[in-house]
Amino acid sequence: MKTLLALCLSTVFLFANSGTALAGDQDFTLVNSTGVEIHSVFVSPADANHWGPDILGKETLADGQSAEIKFSPEEEAEKWDLRIEDGKGNSIQWEDLDLMEISKVTLDYDDGKPTAKIE
Repeated sequence: MKTLLALCLSTVFLFANSGTALAGDQDFTLVNSTGVEIHSVFVSPADANHWGPDILGKETLADGQSAEIKFSPEEEAEKWDLRIEDGKGNSIQWEDLDLMEISKVTLDYDDGKPTAKIE
C-alpha cells in the first residue's frame, strides 16, 4: 500500500459540491464508467511506497457518477498512482498519472480490459 505523505498537512480530498477556493494544481474529476459501483478509491504520490486511506470513506461511486478530487494548494507532487476497488475487493491500478496535466480521468471497462481516458 502507498501512503500519502503528510496527509493531514498537505493533501485534502473533497467530493462534488465542495468549495474550490483552495484548489490544488492536481485537482481532477474522476468519472466511473466501469459498469460497476466503485467502493474504494486510493491515490498516492507515484514515488511513495504505500497507499493512504480510502478517499471515498463510507461513500461509493456508482456507475455513471463522478467525484471531484481536490488537493491542497501546498501539494507539490506531480505524478500520482490511482487504485479503485469494487465491493468484492477486485482492484485496478493506474500509475504515474501526471495530475498537473490531467483534469479528468474517465474509468471504463471494455472487452474485459480496464481503461482510463485521460483529459
